[in-house]
Amino acid sequence: MDGTAYVLDANVFIQAARRYYAFDLAPGFWQSLIDHAATGRIRSIDRVKQELLRGNDDLANWAKRDFAHAFHSTDEPDVTGAYRDVIAWVQSQAQFFDAAKAEFANVADGWLVAFAKAKGCIVVTHEVLAPGRQNNVPIPNVCQALDVPFVDTFQMLRNLGVRWAR
Repeated sequence: MDGTAYVLDANVFIQAARRYYAFDLAPGFWQSLIDHAATGRIRSIDRVKQELLRGNDDLANWAKRDFAHAFHSTDEPDVTGAYRDVIAWVQSQAQFFDAAKAEFANVADGWLVAFAKAKGCIVVTHEVLAPGRQNNVPIPNVCQALDVPFVDTFQMLRNLGVRWAR
């Protein structure tokens, strides 16, 4: 197992909590995030935390109580520099509608890619590569263009060797 760090998109937390890894059904999932965050292998960013806290639900409480230490600041020169590169690439792409570009600039997605690029992390998202997409800017499209690796939750768990008892 290598020392690669994974930086998680808001949809990783939200979909897990609302769908397949609900807190009451799969506490091992949430504990594994905490455990791997403690070793530096899993992290997220302050702007994702802000999105999660808006939910004012069990996930928001978990983010504040149990995962707060794993949200890293995007207010660092290497991250802000990478963010400028991310936004410049998005703005240069004629395929995306202006509204899609504006939305991308106003959510955590660009910062997530910038953080991963600056810190050498792998982005974890449930978004998928969509080369012809126009009405939004998929994180994997940006990652691919800027040579930032990305995986989904399940591949991250496999890469980390996560196993839960039967």
